[in-house]
Amino acid sequence: MSRHFEQAEGLSAQHDPATHEFVFNQTMFRIKDPALSLKFYSDVMGMTLVKRLDFPEMKFTLYFMASISPEQLADWSQDTDERIVQTFGRPAMLELTHNWGDETDSSVSYHNGNQDPKGFGHIGFAVPDIDAACTRFESLGVEFQKKPNDGKMKGIAFIKDPDGYWIEIFTPQKQPQLLQAHL
Repeated sequence: MSRHFEQAEGLSAQHDPATHEFVFNQTMFRIKDPALSLKFYSDVMGMTLVKRLDFPEMKFTLYFMASISPEQLADWSQDTDERIVQTFGRPAMLELTHNWGDETDSSVSYHNGNQDPKGFGHIGFAVPDIDAACTRFESLGVEFQKKPNDGKMKGIAFIKDPDGYWIEIFTPQKQPQLLQAHL
């Protein structure tokens, strides 16, 4: 029996036991100005900085951001080593990488993957109410790439972070009917 819910060419039906405990842990974005990016991801997106790692010899800092509810915060250790284990063992984090000095270097900018040559496209956030979330984003001055009622794909939005990376915004409960309209 296949381990997949859907079929597509190239899938392996077998699930190698060696991979059973693998966890998709992080997506890394290079950031120009940590003050702007950390404000955006903590204030606008509600993420928590779970671990900061400075590498003075190599002149860069890593900021690990996660979506953690206030109730879940109590489960996080104050012990540095244990929090490192928790950080690298949890699913779906954003690793913001800042190379020291980039914030004052006018030649530094990052490719978001949506212009040529295309590559990486976006990350996504599920929200309970896309309209309320987008109203909030507008009030905070967040730049939109696409609002929920724009374009052919209704009911999803794309906002931009300070470095121009796209973030898809959607409400999971609305997805079945929205996708059925396009299938």
